[in-house]
Amino acid sequence: MQEEMTLTRHIMLEQSMHPEARGAFSALINQIALAAKIINSRVNMSGLAQMLGFAGTKNIHGESQQKLDVYADATFFDVLDHTGLIAGVLSEESVDIKQVPDKYPRGNYVIAYDPLDGSSNIDVNVSIGSIFGIFRRVSTGAAAIDADFMQTGRNLVGSGYVIYGSSTMMVYTTGHGVHGFTLDPTIGEFILSHENITIPSKCSILSINDSNKSNWYPWTHKYVEDILGRNTEKERFVVSRWIGSLVADLHRNLIKGGIFLYPADKRQPSGRLRLLYEAQPFAFIAEQAGGSSSNGYQNILDIEPDELHQRVPLIIGNKAEVEMAEEYVRKHSES
Repeated sequence: MQEEMTLTRHIMLEQSMHPEARGAFSALINQIALAAKIINSRVNMSGLAQMLGFAGTKNIHGESQQKLDVYADATFFDVLDHTGLIAGVLSEESVDIKQVPDKYPRGNYVIAYDPLDGSSNIDVNVSIGSIFGIFRRVSTGAAAIDADFMQTGRNLVGSGYVIYGSSTMMVYTTGHGVHGFTLDPTIGEFILSHENITIPSKCSILSINDSNKSNWYPWTHKYVEDILGRNTEKERFVVSRWIGSLVADLHRNLIKGGIFLYPADKRQPSGRLRLLYEAQPFAFIAEQAGGSSSNGYQNILDIEPDELHQRVPLIIGNKAEVEMAEEYVRKHSES
């Protein structure tokens, strides 16, 4: 009988390839997995546990918080704050950096996360997820500071996401490939199910919110028209699929091969998605899986952040298609 590869075992094997490692980073990934298990249990029981609906509060972006948003945010921090592994966290749900309480030791890492992406889909049982990016802190003081988080994606030491759907999966990278683990609820362990994930070379899926069409810039209209124009009466080479949950859309495209666009438009010229805890983590994963990412002009991983909750346009997926989209930006950009 072949022994199943658990997330914990996989992390330990990766750690063994780095003799200088002391285990802190491995422990951090395991703590994130623990937070995901706790959130998953509440997501699965949300209807029965009276966790559906709005919490009556708003986050830093002015968005109404769902009860599960608040719960997931608190869960991540409560699982991490006392471990001695982090100095602070940056959450989509909070204005400022959350500092590790003085009564706990501080570590050498900081985490930027979206505790529960896809909030608008919670009440209708559509897949949602958690996204995280891990940096080694650059400051040496007691508290985490803005500079610890405002690093380019090239400095990420790890990133990943958890998707809560028909099954619960955790996908992560430390810069040595992308690996996916499916939660086995009978034993409470994440089991390796997708080893060395690589984005298929064929781009078969286009993901873009068509309801924003009236606000698109000319290049977006032209690109979408041309990519769907590859279809013929006899064969559909590219299909349009939009779930409206970032984790779900990007997970599908990672596995099946596709390109996702949430471009700048007339209504949101700076973009919609957040750089540090949405775009950067996925950009790192995409590159490690053989894909790429861009804001239309440069790789997401090369962007120098200028604020904690900075928004960016996001084009991500098959490398050739991302490069093609950049060509359209250059050729058909608004005047």
